[in-house]
Amino acid sequence: MADSSEYSPGNRLREIPAGERPQERLERQGAGALSDAELLAMLLRSGTRGQDVLTLATRLVAEAGSLAGLLAWREPEFRRLRGIGRVKALQLVTVMEVARRVIREQAPAATLLNRADLIAAHCQPLLVGLEVEKFWVLCLNRKNRLLRCVEVSSGTATAALAHPREVFREAVRASAAAIVCVHNHPSGDPAPSSADLQITRQLREAAKAVDIDLLDHVILGRLAADPVGRGYFSFRESGLI
Repeated sequence: MADSSEYSPGNRLREIPAGERPQERLERQGAGALSDAELLAMLLRSGTRGQDVLTLATRLVAEAGSLAGLLAWREPEFRRLRGIGRVKALQLVTVMEVARRVIREQAPAATLLNRADLIAAHCQPLLVGLEVEKFWVLCLNRKNRLLRCVEVSSGTATAALAHPREVFREAVRASAAAIVCVHNHPSGDPAPSSADLQITRQLREAAKAVDIDLLDHVILGRLAADPVGRGYFSFRESGLI
């Protein structure tokens, strides 16, 4: 974390000519003309006594290491900085969640997802800043290319529930020929639990009933926490589908 002492108190905005301040440049040149810190300053709107908003925004970027680094921050991290209270922290958490969701939706259409490693790589952006267990269904066409990715459930830090009814409802809506189910383990260890084994058996039987192929069920974790060193677990590769 950056040393706060390098940021001396003052009012940086007053040092900038009126016509060159972030808001004026935003209106005149568009958002692309602003630096990362200036964009954050526009969101924060105000600083605190002895520290203007641009200095505060600059500290945020510096302590996170980059603007992208803020994506993983939660309310307590934001509130560590003097000048950011509960309301500003929650506003920033909301903005970061919007950014994460946009990132998740940027995957190109018709992505080929016929192997567990491709599925895991495709879904890694879903894990950015994620601390709870979520369950997604990836709807595929007859060539195993992605039609749609839908979040089916979101649990607590220790549990998530997914019922085959919800999973295959999304598949039918997308006119999918096959699906891949994906969920994450917040612990980082992708080894399947007894509940994971049970839901996979239920999904396998439901797939036969509706004549939609269950191509795989992949559990996402982290490389550092995976004893096998892969960062994911594939039910298909393990012979469980």
